[in-house]
Amino acid sequence: MDTPLPTPDLIARFSAIVGPGHALTDPADQAPYLTEWRGRWHGRTPVVLRPGSTAEVAAICRLATETGTPIVPQSGNTGLVGGQTPDESGREVLVSLARLNRIREVDASGNTLTAEAGVILDTVRTAAESVDRLFPLSLASEGSCRIGGNISSNAGGTAVLAYGNTRDLVLGLEVVLPTGEILPGLRKLKKDNAGYDLKHLFIGTEGTLGIITAAVLKLFPRPRARAIAFVAVPSPDHAVALLNRARAAAGSDLVAFEILCRGGLEFALTHLPGARDPLSTVSPWYVLTEIVGADDERARSAMETVLGDGLEAGEASDAVLAESLEQGRALWGLRHGMSEVQIHEGGSIKHDVSLPVGSVPAFLAEATPAVEALVPGCRPVPFGHLGDGNIHFNISQPVGADKAAFLARWDEVNELVHGIVARMNGSFAAEHGVGRLKRAILPTARAPEEMALMRRLKATLDPAGILSPGRVL
Repeated sequence: MDTPLPTPDLIARFSAIVGPGHALTDPADQAPYLTEWRGRWHGRTPVVLRPGSTAEVAAICRLATETGTPIVPQSGNTGLVGGQTPDESGREVLVSLARLNRIREVDASGNTLTAEAGVILDTVRTAAESVDRLFPLSLASEGSCRIGGNISSNAGGTAVLAYGNTRDLVLGLEVVLPTGEILPGLRKLKKDNAGYDLKHLFIGTEGTLGIITAAVLKLFPRPRARAIAFVAVPSPDHAVALLNRARAAAGSDLVAFEILCRGGLEFALTHLPGARDPLSTVSPWYVLTEIVGADDERARSAMETVLGDGLEAGEASDAVLAESLEQGRALWGLRHGMSEVQIHEGGSIKHDVSLPVGSVPAFLAEATPAVEALVPGCRPVPFGHLGDGNIHFNISQPVGADKAAFLARWDEVNELVHGIVARMNGSFAAEHGVGRLKRAILPTARAPEEMALMRRLKATLDPAGILSPGRVL
């Protein structure tokens, strides 16, 4: 959207809504909001607005629509596709939701928690635990990502296998439309078929249709026991066989089933402080899996059955079962560090893809040699949520290569990998979203009728086109 730079008078009008102490114009104060954490996106903004209430968010939106000023909402600034970062034009006003950080209610008997959009995910999880409940969304960035961003991106994480994506964890939403109306949808009902379920217009739409300001979240009984195992497997095919065995043995108590390659584990062992190889066996592939239960005996017995039968069937070649909570955390630390450690190995070209679970081995068998042929010496580092078919197919630069030259091939490598995904009826955007990074790819993956409907929805809810312009569509 080609709009003029906001005038000093307009900036003053925006600033007056939140108060001078919460309207940041100094570049040093703005800096933490303007760069995506991996350093791929760097933006400019005339002002960072930090509203402290839903009413202030609504006033910002009304003024933005009235003046045609583009605004970009930002939650924890942990997104990976550039949606939360203002562009380089200096025209987009950034709206940080960090001050909307109150937990409004914890209802243990109703198994709900109502939180504002700026509450950090780990704070939500801790609040649930304080009343002996579980909020199951778990991400590597849970200490800094915020619930509004989790909802607007429909975050996945490591517990999707048992509890679903964020979409499945939301009962109600409070949303400010681009035109400034407030949708008061903070309902705690498990069943409500009174008209359209409007919250789904805003979950996973990446802040392009409205700004989420609060949510009613589902809570669950807190597991009494956990059994966590790190398993060496000969191949992804064997990993899928072990997954099916674990599902049969544990049912809904199987909460996580992650896969990682040896190369990724070696990165973690090299760069994560205190990291240790859990096994003496060197294997090309590993699985990290977790089973919960009502007591230690039930969870451990189920895991021991899975591991024993899997070893006997040749689906696993070695395994270690955590003997303490501390050991379990250390195993999960290896998995959660997968993205972080790749930074130390130079440039990394990312893919966040999903496939039918049974197609994951075929995808890895085709995509790995394909990228190695395209970029000789590159180091594929696939890992992720095998239980729900979501693989982070990341590719680290060849040792000693020029980082900029390698990253310049991003689109070329993406086209190759996404082409394989498409042929296998998968998705190029599993849990990170579209943002700016993948906007050009979306029309190749959705029918023209679907794209037209998305644009009609955008035009209806955001007639002035001021909210997150150029993201997703």
